[in-house]
Amino acid sequence: MRKTQKTQIENFLHLLSRAHEEIKKAIASNKKDTALDLLSQCQDGAIQIGETIENLEGENFTTIPLLENYCEVLYQIYENICSNQSINPNKSYKALQKSLNPIKNSVKNEIKVQIEAVFLPYKASMWDSLESIWQAADEDPDCDAYVIPIPYYDKNPDGSFKEMHYEGDLYPDYVPITDYQAYDFQERCPDMIFIHNPYDECNYVTSVHPFFYSKNLKQFTEKLVYVPYFVLGEPNPDDPNAAENIKHFCTVPGVIYADKVIVQSEAMKKIYVDVMTEYSKGSKANRKYWEDKILGIGSPKIDKVLSTRKEDIEIPEEWRRVIEKADGSFKKVIFYNTSVTAFLEHEEQYLEKMKDVFKVFKEAKEEIALLWRPHPLMKATIESMRAELWEKYQGLVMEYKKKEWGIYDDTADLDRAIAVCDGYYGDHSSVVKLCQEAGKMVMIQDIQIINEELLSQN
Repeated sequence: MRKTQKTQIENFLHLLSRAHEEIKKAIASNKKDTALDLLSQCQDGAIQIGETIENLEGENFTTIPLLENYCEVLYQIYENICSNQSINPNKSYKALQKSLNPIKNSVKNEIKVQIEAVFLPYKASMWDSLESIWQAADEDPDCDAYVIPIPYYDKNPDGSFKEMHYEGDLYPDYVPITDYQAYDFQERCPDMIFIHNPYDECNYVTSVHPFFYSKNLKQFTEKLVYVPYFVLGEPNPDDPNAAENIKHFCTVPGVIYADKVIVQSEAMKKIYVDVMTEYSKGSKANRKYWEDKILGIGSPKIDKVLSTRKEDIEIPEEWRRVIEKADGSFKKVIFYNTSVTAFLEHEEQYLEKMKDVFKVFKEAKEEIALLWRPHPLMKATIESMRAELWEKYQGLVMEYKKKEWGIYDDTADLDRAIAVCDGYYGDHSSVVKLCQEAGKMVMIQDIQIINEELLSQN
């Protein structure tokens, strides 16, 4: 039984107790019609409770005969009043309470609460930020867990929505998917809702469907939980610049509207608490509020990386053609990560850097395999915020894929790429932290260093 349903039954039983007081008063003042009406309402309520429990717990559940006994007491008092027998109001009240108390105890102690938890990922490639929490919920016999991928839109430069995307078919086979159109949030009011997109309408590049904005979801659940889809380099809480560098990740709608926020560490929690305490000055949210709300218990993304082993991965045949040497041994695999932030900052220069990187790794392809994985929102970001560079970027992508000397990975499975690679090369991003946790060598690219010979050819 859901917590809300059990609470409704308990509240109704409390109303029955109050009705018993009114029945006693009505009998004492000889208001027979009032007493009969109240007794009838109590009977109808008990029958309704019994039907609810039978539907949810089974017709043989222990509370059912207790309700039947209660109805019999109601009936006897009702018949005594109708037949004008002398009735002691106190004895009637005690009889009603005596038969109701075992029902209250049975509901409280014998009906187990079944929690309903809903997970609302939007991009399949970011599912790892929720997966380990979902797995724990799914394995809990007292929890019904639903994974409901939600639609999202790319945005035009003016902020209006472009085409809608839905990635419900891109999740691992072991994850059961519920269609977002088949789940009635208003009717079901899940006990917990987990989200990993915190931006609501504030993202310039993409937006989940407005129904799934955190400020709207909050009305359907007692506990809205935000888990960031990224991990960051561990901050030094004593560094005065640490909060400033992370501030824009903290002051987002998901953090503001959520009931709980789960971040990657206690050090990160301190930064969030510092930032949000300052941000919410003048409101009712003080430091204690943010300390209770933000939990530094770790990121599911790290859980996923640590649990994904290279030997358990099925490597696609097209990847093997790039990775394997002629003698069957594997080349060193370098995960090349290009980020949205670096692209927006460096623009044309970033494209030149990418050309240079491809040239260097192509020359070393006999010993090193390049696995290029651009940020999942790279395409949408360039189209929305740097449209004049889209054709040049797309040309690089097409040329790289056409030559087939390296791997192009735009799948939803980031963890496979991390497990397969021997090292990381690319921009500062959340992937850096994941690779470090997985024990991979990390090298950060310098956009300023570009092969002069290459520049002279362009």
